[in-house]
Order: sequence, then C-alpha cells, then structure tokens
Amino acid sequence: MSQAPTPGNGEPVAIICGGGTLPLTVAAAVGRDGRPVVLFPIHGWADPSAFEGYRHHWLHLGSAGRFRRLAHQEGCRDVVMIGNVIRPAIRDLRFDWLTLRLLPRVFRIFKGGDDTLLSGIAKLFEEHGFRLVGAHEVAPEILVAEGPLGLVKPSAAHEDDIARGFELIAAINAFDVGQAVVVANNRVLAIEAAEGTDQMLDRIAALRAGGRINIPENSGVLVKAPKPTQDRRIDLPSIGPRTIEKATQAKLAGIAVAAGETIIAEPARVAEAADRAGLFVVGKRPGATP
Repeated sequence: MSQAPTPGNGEPVAIICGGGTLPLTVAAAVGRDGRPVVLFPIHGWADPSAFEGYRHHWLHLGSAGRFRRLAHQEGCRDVVMIGNVIRPAIRDLRFDWLTLRLLPRVFRIFKGGDDTLLSGIAKLFEEHGFRLVGAHEVAPEILVAEGPLGLVKPSAAHEDDIARGFELIAAINAFDVGQAVVVANNRVLAIEAAEGTDQMLDRIAALRAGGRINIPENSGVLVKAPKPTQDRRIDLPSIGPRTIEKATQAKLAGIAVAAGETIIAEPARVAEAADRAGLFVVGKRPGATP
C-alpha cells in the first residue's frame, strides 16, 4: 500500500488496473474531478513501478475476497475495470476463500465469449455491494470524439470500407466474437477473435508478406466498435500508439472507430504517430452518412 488517500470530495473510486497507461489516465481524470481513487493493480499485467503516487493494493486474478475486503475498508462503492488483461484459463486464477465459494458460478461464466464472462463478473460485483461503472463515465475525456484526430482524412473509397466494417461488427454481434475488423476495397480481410487487435494486424502483415493479400500498400481500414448488445461499462474497444504502429506494419490506410464509444490512450501521441505514418484516424458514428 502507498501514501494516504488523495484529498477530494465524495466516495473514492476503486480502479482495477490491467496493463497499459489507461488506468493511470483514468485515475488522473477522476482526481481532477475532485474524487479520491484507490487503485487495485493486477499482478502480471500492471506495471509495478507505476502506482507509487497513488493509494493502491495489489491483486492476483481471482482474489475476489481480498478485493471485497480492501475496497469496503477504503469506502469504495464505485468500481472501474480498465487496462489490458488477456482472458486467463481457470487454472491460472489465484483462488482465495471467496472465489472458492463462487467456483461453480465462475466455471459457468467462463463457458462462453467475453461478453458472457464480463457480464457475469459485473453481476458478482453488484451482489457484493459494489456498483460497476464504465471508465468513460468517470473520465469522459478518454473517449474518441467524432472527426479526424490528425491531418490525414479518409477518401470516399475508405468511407465505404468504414461503413462495411461497422455493418459487419453489428452483424456478428450474436456470436460474441470481437470488436474489430479489417476491410479493404469492400473485401473483409480479418475479423478479430481471441487474438486481439494487435495480433490480428500482425496476421494482416504476415498475409501481405506471404502474398496471400494482393492489394496495394496503404489500403485497407481497421474498424473498431463495441458490439450492439455489449455492456458499455466494461471492455469498450480502445486504440493507442501501439495500434498506429501495428496498422503501419500492416500497411493499412487508416483506422476508424465508433466515436463516443471507443477509448483512446495518449491521443496526442496517436495523432502525431498517425500523421508521421500517413494514416488517417477518425471517429465516426456508425450508420451516419459520410
């Protein structure tokens, strides 16, 4: 545990922190709004050196009892989950006494896609006196706004690919797959599944290198949006500087995301990197006319 609680008004917000910079971005935004925060970084994912400026308690995946006890002690009712965590196998969870009591339910919620898992976790929080809130609800500035982020803008042909990408994400909603697709010249090149966005873009780069995708360089669009029935409090799609790096390696023309429903890490760095690479990055309202 680190320093004393940050001064502020209202109940403290508990932030369960995965990897990446977003947890600290959210914590800083909540602090500016006058609410104290207590961070719960996850061993193996969160950066061990990143939390010294905040009151914090480390967690293992599966330590539900430790979280409940400490969060209640800290006076936290609102809980935010943010940051990168790859879905674990049940055998990788570090069970404590509460998790063991809940084990039959844990097995059930692990049988299904990510939406099933995350909605099950949300219900568990609520049953133990917490209120799960979206990171964007306590830090709305982390969402991508409508319009281009940098200097490069999509062409009319890119707009067609963007529209097709949004339609595809909506169409696969019932299958609880991913939140990202790659479309080029009206052709679907990839749909995100368990591998995540970065590895999907690595796959596009490998297919290009192997001659399996015979399209010009700097064509194709990465499209990201939440599934229509997705719980917006958890697992909104996100982009950051690494997304730009991977899209550049995949030789895409740009990135389009659902405005107001996609989280962005380090927007200034994203815009700068995209301009340097000649990529467009744009927030769009799915279904809106270009």
